[in-house]
Amino acid sequence: MKLKESKIFSYAIVIIAYILAGVVAVLAYNALPFKPYLKLLIADVLATIVVFVFSVAVNNSSVYDPYWSVQPFVIGLLFGIKYGFNLYSLILFIAVTIWAVRLTINWMFEFKNLTYQDWRYIHLKNTTGKFYGIINFVGIHLVPTLVVYACTLPLVYSIINKPTLNYFSLIFIAVCIFAVTLQLVADTQMREYRKTKPTVFIRVGLWKYSRHPNYLGEILMWWGVALATVISMPSMWQLILGAILNTLLFLFVSIPLQDSRQAKKPGFSEYKKQTHALLPIYKKV
Repeated sequence: MKLKESKIFSYAIVIIAYILAGVVAVLAYNALPFKPYLKLLIADVLATIVVFVFSVAVNNSSVYDPYWSVQPFVIGLLFGIKYGFNLYSLILFIAVTIWAVRLTINWMFEFKNLTYQDWRYIHLKNTTGKFYGIINFVGIHLVPTLVVYACTLPLVYSIINKPTLNYFSLIFIAVCIFAVTLQLVADTQMREYRKTKPTVFIRVGLWKYSRHPNYLGEILMWWGVALATVISMPSMWQLILGAILNTLLFLFVSIPLQDSRQAKKPGFSEYKKQTHALLPIYKKV
């Protein structure tokens, strides 16, 4: 327990897990005889298994949490090194990098050491009992990896195929930057609120009329990435699948889980009537 309370030890475990996961993924990708997208999928799953083994070893599924932000950046960087960037793919990669840096820093604020674990994982462990091992691997580790893999495919496709930059794709890349800014502002406002918690529910800034403005930013981010690529290559419309899956994940898993937790607080029903789930705009009651 004392080791798990050590910040240095905790971060060392996470770093070692991700280095090993990266090595396994790269070796698998280079050894497989398939097309790049299938090789990437298999390598991604193998990397997730490595991280899963570490999370089980330290009994903390939050070891997986930074995978969500690290995965797209590392994939984009390695494919950029292998295939090279053109102007379009470079600008898109920069947008994803900004997103990844913000989200990783936000994880670092939350993750103090290995004694911290996301409340959702604890809830799942308490409610699923002996089935938690399966839920842990499939629901907490594998499914998010597959969703983010699908979200990252437009970036990978643009690096390999190098579409031409146009005004419409620039608009959707601007959506990505707007989404990151939205998340950054929402995170900052939430951290300030948590210092004193003057009210039961946060009702300032973006949170005044939205219960989950940070989730809105996450959804907009991947729609921006997908549509920026599809608008340059309309025949590849299927690349929006990742954005769709990501949206569904938030609408039917993340938001209901958060709201069910908040519902235990007094006044939630009235709070819910006065706010939107996502949009930070005035709601007429």
